[in-house]
Amino acid sequence: MLGCVTDARPVLCCPDKFRGTLTAREAAEALAAGVARTGRPAVRLPLADGGEGTLDVLCPAAGDRRVSRVTGPLGGPVDAEWGIRGDTAVIEMARASGLALVAGANEPLRATTSGTGELLAAALDAGARRAIVAVGGSATVDGGLGALEALAFDLRGADVLVACDVSTTFVEAARVFGPQKGADAATVAELELRLVRLAERFREERGVDVRDLPGSGAAGGLAGGLAAHGARLVPGAALVAETVGLRSSLAAASLVLTGEGRLDATSFAGKVVGHVLREAGTLAVAAGLVIGDADPGALQDVAACITLVELAGSAAGAQRDAARLAAEAAASLAARL
Repeated sequence: MLGCVTDARPVLCCPDKFRGTLTAREAAEALAAGVARTGRPAVRLPLADGGEGTLDVLCPAAGDRRVSRVTGPLGGPVDAEWGIRGDTAVIEMARASGLALVAGANEPLRATTSGTGELLAAALDAGARRAIVAVGGSATVDGGLGALEALAFDLRGADVLVACDVSTTFVEAARVFGPQKGADAATVAELELRLVRLAERFREERGVDVRDLPGSGAAGGLAGGLAAHGARLVPGAALVAETVGLRSSLAAASLVLTGEGRLDATSFAGKVVGHVLREAGTLAVAAGLVIGDADPGALQDVAACITLVELAGSAAGAQRDAARLAAEAAASLAARL
């Protein structure tokens, strides 16, 4: 057993996923296992920022899941999971319209959010009056037009919350996200023109100008398209944290450990790590970070942080043995904080 800590309050383990190695739940388990080595109790609270992994965090039980066959990003059928949490449907657009679903090269001019709209329609048909739409990981830059067509341009009075993890505006989505989805310079210009025209259509038909709306460019403009039809855009990390009760869990903790696969400047703006650190600071709870790896300079304002690459000696080693290393890092932090 490491250390000698007399505070009986638990250590809160609330990481995001470590992309490609650990889900948020697996990461929380690893951190808690490390904390246990010090003799301190641990509470697991996996988090997400509104991108991929949000469904797993908000609807972890199999009984909370549904499956609908919908249109995939390039038109083929996809069996996509969605969830129900109380009276709220949880839609992770990557399950229906995600880049990971594209076999081979993506076709950004063709890629559609139709399947995401079909999932939301299925949730509304099932009686949901509130929905969270997580918009990370998309293959699309269609401004949400496919989803809106699938919904007949009608959210049916439901309270739809779009969980955003970026502040990119609607037309900017082509330049910012197009290359990630396979668009060359000429295609980016075409996508941008398409978004300009769609924004004008929304302004004329709905009286909503999404061009300067922060976050409206998320998922290639899906967020803006839904916002033009009554949805609300909200910071994803804060929404997930509120939904799972982060603040009350923090208030009962002696220490919080959070982390993610890679720390960079964006980690402190709309992501899980930044949100947890701000909440911990507000409540005067000590905090430590367990990170896969970090960009140079990203750690300059972080006093208590251990990276898995540091422990393993290489990125390959860190990925190969992520759970064990995360537990080791958590034990070290829990013993000294």
